Amino acid sequence: MDVALIQWPREEDRRQRLAARSRPRLLLVAAEAEPPIGGDLLEDWVRLPTEDGDVRARVRSLEMRISQHQPAAPKLTPDGVLRHGPGSVTLTPVQARLVRCLVDNLGTVVARDEIVQAGWPEDRPARNTVDVHMARLRNRLGSIGLMLQTVRSRGFMLDSNSNPH
Repeated sequence: MDVALIQWPREEDRRQRLAARSRPRLLLVAAEAEPPIGGDLLEDWVRLPTEDGDVRARVRSLEMRISQHQPAAPKLTPDGVLRHGPGSVTLTPVQARLVRCLVDNLGTVVARDEIVQAGWPEDRPARNTVDVHMARLRNRLGSIGLMLQTVRSRGFMLDSNSNPH
């Protein structure tokens, strides 16, 4: 994930926009300014003037910190096994098609119509069929630390759960 360089405090609006999108940031703090106080894992700062090597070192440090705290994305094998962290589940062909669509859009809402198209490319199942498949998937995916949410009137979202059971 690219680390954005932010001129602090001049680019506070940009900092806030990037923070809202969970983007990593390195603040280049003006000599006369106080750095912001915060505990955001995705943010670090360095006071100007500074050497380019120091900026690069802070960027690398921030990237390493982020990679150590971000769970690895789930992986779906061609034979329908979904792996996440130390766990895995074997999926039916329909479940694998549904999960492929969700994994490809991890952390974002996938429209119900897109889910239907992914799971049943040849025909359109009854609404209840989709709901039953998604409920079964929710239980299966929860066992390996993934959370499948229904987003009312919009679709479904797959995300990592910090507390797998």
